[in-house]
Amino acid sequence: MKAEDVEKQCAEAAEAGRRLQTALRQRIFGQDEAIEHLVIALFCGGHVLIEGAPGLGKTTLVQTLAGSVDLTFRRIQFTPDLMPADILGARVLEPGADGARSFRFHPGPIFTHVLLADELNRATPRTQAALLEAMAEGQVTSFGDTHPLPKPFLVAATQNPIEMEGTYPLPEAQLDRFQLELEIHMPALGALVQLLEASASTKAPVQPLMSRESLLQAQALVREIPISSELIGRVARLLLATHPEDAASGPVARRLLRHGASPRGGQSLLLAAKARALLQGRLHVTREDLEKLYFPALRHRVVAALGVEPGAATSREALQEAWSRA
Repeated sequence: MKAEDVEKQCAEAAEAGRRLQTALRQRIFGQDEAIEHLVIALFCGGHVLIEGAPGLGKTTLVQTLAGSVDLTFRRIQFTPDLMPADILGARVLEPGADGARSFRFHPGPIFTHVLLADELNRATPRTQAALLEAMAEGQVTSFGDTHPLPKPFLVAATQNPIEMEGTYPLPEAQLDRFQLELEIHMPALGALVQLLEASASTKAPVQPLMSRESLLQAQALVREIPISSELIGRVARLLLATHPEDAASGPVARRLLRHGASPRGGQSLLLAAKARALLQGRLHVTREDLEKLYFPALRHRVVAALGVEPGAATSREALQEAWSRA
């Protein structure tokens, strides 16, 4: 492909990304950073973990994103009695035309483009684990048969940071499958006034701003964005600085952390930085791209030490030190 054709495709993808973010901001007020990160994950083909109190618009955010790209959307409310078959689907014994009975697979709600896993940590570990293959491989295996999921495929899982009673914290292996963790905060006064005014009026239906084919093309373009060996080395040093047992770590990491970020975390950060560069109309990754994204890419991948209160404050302090040492 000619260089001018690549530049044209990148410019079109960047413009589509800007339109998506604008459309989301017209319905979700005061969450600009979370909106940017969600669109970045979409362009990467990654999954997101959204943390925020009830009533802040998490469902509306994900549903609007799906509608803006003409993607199918399904929502699953996770509860302690939810079973893996309720998500993945099940085999059902059905009679055939000749009267003979045979098993037929009935797909579950996971067979969609955008899946909102609402309050994922309320389900048991067995049910949580049902998502692992789908998130990692884009497929579901049932009774030995493999069923591909639609493309693109994005899981947006939510957690309520306030009410933790009766929940099952996600294991590190599950958390590591999410490319970015998004924070939804209580909006400031001006944004809150906008939100209340908008909720009192009739909303126009969400219109597709980008086709599925264009999105898949943009996802392929993201992976072609170049990144210098210097920045790759910086990410490698950043990862090592989060491991308290490594010589590259500092006193804060050794005091606050038990485990550091995985190599998959570095891969997620690099891919997200490429997507940010594309969305900003650049064909190269800068240090600023990494600086803006290292926290949402790694905060859920570092594990607090025993006796240390886990949470965003602990992760931020440790990752800020790691970034300064990288």
